[in-house]
Amino acid sequence: MEYKDTLLMPKTDFPMRGNLPVKELEIQEKWAEMDIYKKVQERTADRPFFVLHDGPPYANGDIHIGHALNKVLKDMIVRHKSMTGFRAPYVPGWDTHGLPIEQALTNKGVKRKEMSLAEFRKLCEEYAYEQINNQRTQFKRLGVRGDWDNPYVTLTPAFESRQIEVFGAMAKKGYIYKGLKPVYWSPSSESALAEAEIEYQDKKSPSIYVSFAVTEGKGVLEEGTKFIIWTTTPWTIPANQGIALHPEVEYAVVHAKDSKYVVAKDLVESVATELGWEEYSVERTLAGEKMERIIAKHPLYDRDSLVILGDHVTTESGTGCVHTAPGHGEDDFYVGKAYGLDVLSPVDDRGVMTAEAPGFEGLFYDTANKAITEALDAAGALEKLTFFTHSYPHDWRTKKPVIYRATAQWFASIEAFRSELLQAIRDTKFTPAWGETRLFNMIRDRGDWCISRQRVWGVPIPVFYTEDGEPILTEETILHVSKLFREHGSNIWFEKEAKELLPAGFTHPGSPNGLFTKETDIMDVWFDSGSTHQAVLEERDDLVFPADLYLEGSDQYRGWFNSSLITSTAMFGHAPYKGLLSHGFILDGDGRKMSKSLGNVVVPAKVMNQLGADILRLWVASVDYTADVRVSDAIIKQVTEVYRKIRNTFRFLHGNITDFHPVNDRVEFKELREVDQYMYMKLQEVIKSVRAAYDRYDFASVYHNVNNFVAGELSSFYLDIAKDVVYIYGADSKDRRAMQTVMYDTLLSLLKLMTPILPHTTDELWAYLEHETEESVQLTDMPEATEHPEFETLAPKWLKIMELRDDVLKALEEARNAKTIGKSLEAKVTLYVNDEFRSLLEVENIDFAQLFIVSQFEIGGSRQDATEDCLALENASVLVEKAVGEKCDRCWTISETVGANEAHTTLCARCAEVVEKYYV
Repeated sequence: MEYKDTLLMPKTDFPMRGNLPVKELEIQEKWAEMDIYKKVQERTADRPFFVLHDGPPYANGDIHIGHALNKVLKDMIVRHKSMTGFRAPYVPGWDTHGLPIEQALTNKGVKRKEMSLAEFRKLCEEYAYEQINNQRTQFKRLGVRGDWDNPYVTLTPAFESRQIEVFGAMAKKGYIYKGLKPVYWSPSSESALAEAEIEYQDKKSPSIYVSFAVTEGKGVLEEGTKFIIWTTTPWTIPANQGIALHPEVEYAVVHAKDSKYVVAKDLVESVATELGWEEYSVERTLAGEKMERIIAKHPLYDRDSLVILGDHVTTESGTGCVHTAPGHGEDDFYVGKAYGLDVLSPVDDRGVMTAEAPGFEGLFYDTANKAITEALDAAGALEKLTFFTHSYPHDWRTKKPVIYRATAQWFASIEAFRSELLQAIRDTKFTPAWGETRLFNMIRDRGDWCISRQRVWGVPIPVFYTEDGEPILTEETILHVSKLFREHGSNIWFEKEAKELLPAGFTHPGSPNGLFTKETDIMDVWFDSGSTHQAVLEERDDLVFPADLYLEGSDQYRGWFNSSLITSTAMFGHAPYKGLLSHGFILDGDGRKMSKSLGNVVVPAKVMNQLGADILRLWVASVDYTADVRVSDAIIKQVTEVYRKIRNTFRFLHGNITDFHPVNDRVEFKELREVDQYMYMKLQEVIKSVRAAYDRYDFASVYHNVNNFVAGELSSFYLDIAKDVVYIYGADSKDRRAMQTVMYDTLLSLLKLMTPILPHTTDELWAYLEHETEESVQLTDMPEATEHPEFETLAPKWLKIMELRDDVLKALEEARNAKTIGKSLEAKVTLYVNDEFRSLLEVENIDFAQLFIVSQFEIGGSRQDATEDCLALENASVLVEKAVGEKCDRCWTISETVGANEAHTTLCARCAEVVEKYYV
């Protein structure tokens, strides 16, 4: 007889190598065939909703690593919720309007001006759907489960119709208005921009000090005294209408270089240094309010520059005298409005100076800087010119600088309901908590929302104009347009004349001849995505409003979180979400921003093709996503090692339970050996801690808890000592069945706990569990932690035992290094302990030799009885010697009983008994 054939070695067809790039595709095909999304929704149909509303990525280009982080986080939450008592639908969506698609078509050679607007828009739509199909394939490859056949798309007629209704509801409350205001303007896009469309990059700018000579001093200043302003935008000097002072700041009249100058008293020294005043004297000081309405002369033109007062003026830099051009600055606009100053903006849509800037007409604004500076110098008004590099607003799409420019735009009022917005933020739960302060401050400080754009690829602003130019925003006309869009799509706005778009028989006193025109601007794309709470959550029967959670990158505090909050609160007085969760940006392994030039970009498709989606998903779970996170090949490699450990542990557990029937062979908790009870208790702790971590969206804790349990309690302890039982004992022996009970429950629990993170791997192994009847692990619920009274005494007792085991393992390692023993089964261990540990070691139902993986174990005397050969450690003095006896051919332990059975002379008594009972 070959004794090795009597060992119950692990048997499993679950492969050690995942081969995930191939296997995952097979599993995803299976999911598609069984329509796993539909099955999950049917199984949970009677449960309360949990709706995570998908923020729409832009339909352009392949997905990047940030997309992967975002979508996997959402998928883990949705999967977890569907396994913990909720109906958790997930409807993905796409943002499809805006400049990038227009630009992409232009780059492909489409000549927009050679076709009608409707024809061009049709090409934009076709391109958007191409991008959607491409991204959808990549998102599905990540293993993201959702209603991929029925996503929401912002260009669909139903969506556009709802968006018009949102606009109409805000207009009805008086929140929509048209006004002349300075807004961020992108000459490269030829359009107004929202704050969310601005990013900051370094820019080299001129820095000039310019003097304005007093012409009417009002008895306060002598004529010819000069106010000095400082600016980094010389091109705005032609638009200057005033000089702003702070009413309470003390200003100095300084005599220098045969002239008198006015600057803030606190800045005299720094200005003197900047302007090279080697000798100067302060003649007197006076408060800013004393100089209100003094008149100075514009340095280039024959017009006045009025001295005005404003609280926005500071003495942190510059001169304390602020160049004021109401057409090119928000503070300038409002303070200028109070003084009746003209809103002059001599720059056109392309950033070119107009005839309102005599002498500079036709120059691009940035080019005009030099010409204007030279003109100031020729006029004797340029006090100093230097250059410096500073952070400056840029168009986030074209990456080119933007300007502040006063134009007639449509706005959504924030001021009108700011207090409601702030209360809505207070009523929202934020993860991380600092998100509340961030959004609160943004809403508290933001101006009215400019919602109009001078583009063609977007949802038209549904406004008509009478013959005398009066805008028409009535409930009747807006709802009519909404119905037209639902039936025909928004292209009808560009295909029909205004009269055809108005309700039949519509008249207006402002159009006695029955002539009307229509608005040519489209809505800001943030109004599109900001309307999803109506166009998606309210529109669809499988979702609810408000959503339980919005989850996006931290840049969306000024983007989607912000615009959605405004539209929802304007309509209903509350946020469209109960909770907000944000994640950080992705950096490389050294903490640098990713860029192609640095060669540090991690491409999701490449990782999935080489390693598999589950590796990428496990990386997402491993990081603290609430801050900026790092990823690199080295980091992915570390995660891959953790995956292998988890997979191999699953495989080992499965291999040792293939002959176990979870109903017929189960050993009840009270009948388990104490070591098995201990491991069962540790499993319950993991279930409890992991479920709590999932509930607070703390996936890194899930990752670390499971990894520590797998690598520590299981691999390094329980599964190591289990080999002496599940391999060696008789198939149906109670001790073996006890361990298999714990192993089966452990495997089942871990599979379910890890399904939100590793759905491909857990579903792959689930197919090998012949006693589990559900078609997929996704159609099960998370394990529930159980409690037993014995846990109360097991926990402190086994904490001590495991501390003692650590001491023994250290001693065995020392003995191996000293060549006293080879493998630990060659050892006999004697422990010298105090009374506290002696009481633990004298427990009959714990096999300490098995626990320490040695052949023989003895309890010596007290610690003071230990000999010099003992290793004194924290909890015990440990003596490691060669075990006495022969090596058993079957279990490899050293035993004096080897040969006691005449029929099996190379076996120990234990193995001989098993062989005779089961194999002879």
